Amino acid sequence: MRIKRFQVGYLWTNCYVVASETRDALVIDPGGPMDDVKRFIADGGLRVKRILLTHGHGDHIMGLKEIRDLASDGVAVHPEDADCVTNPSKNLSSMMGPPFQSKGAESVFRDGDVIRAGDLSARVLHTPGHTRGGCCFYISEGEDALLISGDTLFARSVGRTDLPGGDEKALLESLEKLEEFPDSLPVYPGHGPSTTLGEERRLNPFWPRSEALRHGDR
Repeated sequence: MRIKRFQVGYLWTNCYVVASETRDALVIDPGGPMDDVKRFIADGGLRVKRILLTHGHGDHIMGLKEIRDLASDGVAVHPEDADCVTNPSKNLSSMMGPPFQSKGAESVFRDGDVIRAGDLSARVLHTPGHTRGGCCFYISEGEDALLISGDTLFARSVGRTDLPGGDEKALLESLEKLEEFPDSLPVYPGHGPSTTLGEERRLNPFWPRSEALRHGDR
């Protein structure tokens, strides 16, 4: 499994291409100009199966029109954020710059769904809090695995919850859903550098901790 990060758009959103050894691929969060992404796909002879959206904010979807025709199965999003794709006021692009809208997603996914691209397997984790439809993707191929965390979890931080659809309590509960995964799991967030789940458990001030952990027992 290979992963390539592209920092795109006016908020330096992380767009990812994840490809299997057989060159089947997923594109996650095409948030800005897609020239470099399309070049990477063409140069690698990759077959894009689907474009996945961690959530519907404008800075994560503004490259959709440029790249969606490359995906054989189109665009997929959680139903709680589906209207963001078509509505500039819902995706907040009208607040941040030029309004953006596109045709609706070809499909929706829900918590626990598994999306496949060749030998790649992407399990959906519904992690609301930044938006109502925010999701993470646990992507694996054989023994290799990684987590695309969108704006749920950053290196040493979390997504903001003061925008429409945000909910701080929900976000903290979403982080608890990640407890099933090992410390070694690589995490690729929607903004900023990659990290590991173990680093965030130990160093992220927003990570939910039990009473024992607050007293330094871990």
